[in-house]
Amino acid sequence: MNELYQAIEKNPDLKDKVKVIGIGAGNSVYEVEVFKKKYDVPFPLLPDQDLSVHKTLGEVRTPYFIGVKINPDGTHKVIYSKLGGFSQVGFKDAGAFLAAMVKLAGLS
Repeated sequence: MNELYQAIEKNPDLKDKVKVIGIGAGNSVYEVEVFKKKYDVPFPLLPDQDLSVHKTLGEVRTPYFIGVKINPDGTHKVIYSKLGGFSQVGFKDAGAFLAAMVKLAGLS
């Protein structure tokens, strides 16, 4: 995920258009901060100690990726929703995953 975030941040065409957030399902603020420090995570991580976000998303297992396109008028559309890490869902690496998300979002 850090590699994906860095690829986005290094690309001026994507930096202000693509965002990454992590949700700590079942994790407290303290646990999220420990994880963030241990793995040097540069993107926002949100605690979900009471699992309210997790339940809203259908109690999916992790890792789970959701790509959402936000339109200029404020509406949004889920463009990707799948369980599994990059290689588990057919991407060779974070760059290949990012290229697919860019295409699905119509940013290419």
